[in-house]
Amino acid sequence: MLNFIAALIVAYLIGSVSFAVVVSRFSGLADPRTYGSKNPGATNVLRSGNKKAAVLTLLGDALKGTLAVALAFHFQDQFGLTRSDIAWVGLAAFIGHLYPVFFKFEGGKGVATALGVLIGLNWALGLATAVTWVVIAYFFRYSSLAALIASLFAVFYNVLLFGINGQAVAVAIMSALLIYRHKQNIANLIAGKESKIGQKSK
Repeated sequence: MLNFIAALIVAYLIGSVSFAVVVSRFSGLADPRTYGSKNPGATNVLRSGNKKAAVLTLLGDALKGTLAVALAFHFQDQFGLTRSDIAWVGLAAFIGHLYPVFFKFEGGKGVATALGVLIGLNWALGLATAVTWVVIAYFFRYSSLAALIASLFAVFYNVLLFGINGQAVAVAIMSALLIYRHKQNIANLIAGKESKIGQKSK
């Protein structure tokens, strides 16, 4: 149990590194929490006009989710972790992104980090979810809508691949938190005020 708790804490700390803020600082850009949607994520960094910074943010936020899960798998036998435990470790990294201790608990919405966690758990699960996001984003041009739909399908894909178990619960909670963090986007979509990919916030 102590090993599991330690793994959760380490994963949370890894997730708490906000690449949107870090990359923006090193790129000489404004803090992404001060403009656009005020969300420290790749989509908002893209609104700065710096595509390189947006890509680096996307990769960093995704890779930290994958890293947390990969480390848990690496020390699985040593720490006595089950596959379900590792899924919860991934969830801890995701929560770290949403509420980062290093940045006054002002985090992003977790799309890239959630994808990174899913890829770490199973490449097919991550790939299917990513393809779902790309398809919806391509046809509708709304990053938030793509994230919402992809998060719901992630739960379905996970159950399809692994059945209903502890991992399914962790993935479902992660998807629910992601949807919750998009509550304002949902309201904007309904009101027709949501900005499309590449556009400035309305």
